[in-house]
Amino acid sequence: MKKIIVHEFMTLDGVIQAPGSPTEDTDGGFPYGGWTHPYWHDDIGAHFGPIMSGADTVLLGRKTWQIHGEAFNPNPAEDPFGGMKKYVVSTTLESAEGWRDSSIIRENVIEEIRKIKDQPGKNILIDGSSVLLHALIENDLVDEYSLHVYPIVLGMGKRLFPEGKHLALKLIEAISMPTGIVYQRYQRA
Repeated sequence: MKKIIVHEFMTLDGVIQAPGSPTEDTDGGFPYGGWTHPYWHDDIGAHFGPIMSGADTVLLGRKTWQIHGEAFNPNPAEDPFGGMKKYVVSTTLESAEGWRDSSIIRENVIEEIRKIKDQPGKNILIDGSSVLLHALIENDLVDEYSLHVYPIVLGMGKRLFPEGKHLALKLIEAISMPTGIVYQRYQRA
């Protein structure tokens, strides 16, 4: 059985919206896109290797899938998700041709994700995708959280955890970095 592993860049107040660019996700008038840049350190990239090598599937919401596809589909040699099966959850996409090896999940989302999770193979990664992520958390489908927590509070934006959801987690790793970021891994307790 595959595990679903969430990998997110997150603020101290739980915001995961638009970490990479001012234009990445401006929903709700979000003005702080690109908030990760002042804190970059090469140690952050060192955590990607083990996460990526342990996965053979990527599960994303439409917006995150489109952002990743625009960045990586034209440059297959630089695609960190190259060779992975990609699933995008969307009721509006007409085609999954925007990023190779992709399939659309349109209906019975939770049931379809459970089927994917029950298949043999490596783990399933998810990043960004706040709407999908909330549905997975609400249905207790997330097995592990791999978080880079940034020393900043934004006070607004899309959050990692849905309002009112109670979770018990077990810390399995924590590493601090020179720029104040703390890498934390949690599993369900």
